Amino acid sequence: MRYPLFLSDFDGTLVRADGTISQRNIEAIKEYRAAGGVFAVVTGRMLCSIRPRLKELGLEEGLVAAYQGGMIADVATGEVLENDGFTPEEALRAVTFLERENLHIHVYIDDKLYCNRDDDALKSYEDVCGVKGIVCKEPLSRFVKRKQKTVNKVLAILPSEEKAALIERLQKGLGEGYFITASNEFLVEALPARVNKAHAVNVLSARFRIPREQVAAIGDQLNDLPMIGAAGGKFAVSNAQEELKKMATVVSSCEEDGVAEALEIAMGGS
Repeated sequence: MRYPLFLSDFDGTLVRADGTISQRNIEAIKEYRAAGGVFAVVTGRMLCSIRPRLKELGLEEGLVAAYQGGMIADVATGEVLENDGFTPEEALRAVTFLERENLHIHVYIDDKLYCNRDDDALKSYEDVCGVKGIVCKEPLSRFVKRKQKTVNKVLAILPSEEKAALIERLQKGLGEGYFITASNEFLVEALPARVNKAHAVNVLSARFRIPREQVAAIGDQLNDLPMIGAAGGKFAVSNAQEELKKMATVVSSCEEDGVAEALEIAMGGS
């Protein structure tokens, strides 16, 4: 087998626009695992959001990486094996910045979602991710300061045409200690600089004792760039951002079973 460890993003890569996973992708994952390969999902989603979806893939055991690689957990039990994120002080800087921007903000603590607005954006996010947000009655900055807990990530929802400018402002305003990325057309995420999907590649490679050059990864969004860069086998679905497609082997889109195509290559196909 060319790549005995295969890491896949979830939304926009493995999942179609309507939220479903194709039977061809499911069968390809089954065939890859039957041949001895290890398949794992690396996602920006919460752990409680991704674990139910893994059952659709036939993944009842193994490991999953949530929160852009900041949380590594056991699929079967949900036990968290590694958990990294912002200190309260680091999170407070990011939240305060986004509050000044007057944006819809999410904060993730203890695998729970806290937010500052009950609006259509929240309802859409809840529907897609299968979670329920807790709307805070106080400013999120005050909430974070009061809770004094690790924050897995901070997220903002905004119109797609404003995304690039916000990323630039955050990078400039928060500095090198922060990883600023986009996980889809409307979501901008802030994490500690040490937390990204490349970290997941390193952790999973070590845990499964498979050299990084024998790890394959596939994605579609800017948050997948570190993972694709760190993996030996680099794949991007055809609906991916151009930055990913420039550095990867481009397979079919998420609508046309691109993951299945990449898995065939990973097993040694042409």
